[in-house]
Amino acid sequence: MSSSSDSSSREGESRSKWLDAHYDPVAGLNTLSSCIALADLHGDGDFKMVVGDMGHGPYNMKLKVYKGTARMSENALLDLPTGVAAFLMDQNEPRTPAIAVASGPFIYVYKNLRPYFKFTLPAMEVNALEKEVWDQAKEDKIDPVTLKEMLESIRDKAEIPLSVRSLRFLMLELQEMEAFVNTYKQQPLKRQTVITCMGTLKKNMADEDAVCCLVIGTESGELFILDPEAFTILTRVSLSSVPTLLDVTGQYDIEYRITVACRNGNVYILRRDSKRPKYCIELSAQVVGLVRVQKNIMIGTSHETLHGYSQKGKRLWTVTLPASIMTMSLLEQKSRGIQAVLVGLKNMEVHLYRDKNLLSVINTPDIVTGLCFGRYGREDDTLIMTTQGGGLLIKILKRTAQFEDKDTAPGPPTGQSIKLNVPKKTKLYVDQTLRERENAVAMHRVFQMDLYRLRLSAARAYVKALDASLAPVSSTMQEPLTLNAAVQGIGPQFKLILNLQNTSVNRPSMQLLISFLYDEKLYKIKPAFFKVPLLVPGLNYPIETFVECCSDKGISDIIKVFVLREGKSTPLLTAHINMPVSEGLAAA
Repeated sequence: MSSSSDSSSREGESRSKWLDAHYDPVAGLNTLSSCIALADLHGDGDFKMVVGDMGHGPYNMKLKVYKGTARMSENALLDLPTGVAAFLMDQNEPRTPAIAVASGPFIYVYKNLRPYFKFTLPAMEVNALEKEVWDQAKEDKIDPVTLKEMLESIRDKAEIPLSVRSLRFLMLELQEMEAFVNTYKQQPLKRQTVITCMGTLKKNMADEDAVCCLVIGTESGELFILDPEAFTILTRVSLSSVPTLLDVTGQYDIEYRITVACRNGNVYILRRDSKRPKYCIELSAQVVGLVRVQKNIMIGTSHETLHGYSQKGKRLWTVTLPASIMTMSLLEQKSRGIQAVLVGLKNMEVHLYRDKNLLSVINTPDIVTGLCFGRYGREDDTLIMTTQGGGLLIKILKRTAQFEDKDTAPGPPTGQSIKLNVPKKTKLYVDQTLRERENAVAMHRVFQMDLYRLRLSAARAYVKALDASLAPVSSTMQEPLTLNAAVQGIGPQFKLILNLQNTSVNRPSMQLLISFLYDEKLYKIKPAFFKVPLLVPGLNYPIETFVECCSDKGISDIIKVFVLREGKSTPLLTAHINMPVSEGLAAA
């Protein structure tokens, strides 16, 4: 049994596209995808892994650095990390990146794994009533109970939210309030926001070793772009909700797009020099993952669905997943130009998608909460996964791995999502469009006049056809009849065949007569009068008679056919039959 299981496991490894490099179930890493970064910290080509570890509870938050499978160093953090990014601050040699750690209202910048700079978010406006109340408490004019009542009334009515100090004070028990007031009443009152997400944006070049700006989102619903050298605020954008996920592309000095997922369930797309979001994607569930793959945006929601959107906010496709999404990350294999999205699921699987096509499934021993793909050590295509239990899992993509698109999702075919090669607008097209905009009213009037003339011409032609009996179709809906005539023979005697049909749905035609009007000097018809049998709807009734030509002058005329109802003089249907020239009499 053991030999068969070993052989089956070896076969599974041979079919897999990944090599198992390392697994440590007790690594003690409690982190997310946004807090994992890969960087060449010493410029020697050996990439390290930088992890912002959240620890357990309100303590033991650390910045850990891994080399290979061993922990290289660690630094203590004062607050929970919300983002870790590796970026180049300047053009100085050697080109070693700095590490930015977003924690609370601060960004801690490390160079050579040593503290280098601390950026603090700008203070926010303090509620004037709140400040006045704390000033009174500072001068011992009010007691802690009165302070609590006044702060509660301000919290319920004020437009500007209370500071963290006031909110913490309102959470205390009565016996703890006095000590809290004595501790903090002498300190100035501040209202500070915290960082919720962070990303990097190239400054003026698209190269890998280009200088980058930091992009941060805050709890106050604002977005900041920071200068990489002076750490001043270059751009400040207000959003309608708190940003939670960021994806940035482009260059700050040229053109860039920032895709932001917010807590209100919307995704906003911002462009350069836009004070407001350019596009908005409204979703029916909370966003739990956001990744840009080339020009498309991949969005994972809490409803176990993965959506694909264009960069203008148009939905392209939707895939239903077998479990809830825990995290998402980008897989970019630069050697082959492949970009796909990694999706960590709650059923202990990691799915790899290119558009809506499932490329690969990775089974993991625990639920994956952090994903990062890139160069680690000296391997280009390395996948790093952290698990819910604190484990560390490292896999390497095989150099012989081939990804094939297998469309497992129902819906339109893959080719339908490919954009058509629409030619560019010519100058003639643009000029014509401008002319139509400027003369829209006049062109509409000309169109209406031509339409009225067309209707008038059609009505006149219809009346003329009815008067001349050129249309062998009944003009009344009460008796829908059609009549076709055929003439056989070369003369002087012809055979006339009339095909009469009732075109109604379920109503038969009864008591009908057929008579002929012709020049008696030219023709004789035997018989010239018929009683039509009952016409069943949909059947064709052939009626035959003979026409004899009496003239030897080689001329022909028209014979009119009338279909009437018994006792009525107005015909229900008329038809004209153009008789041919009688060749027999002409030859004689």
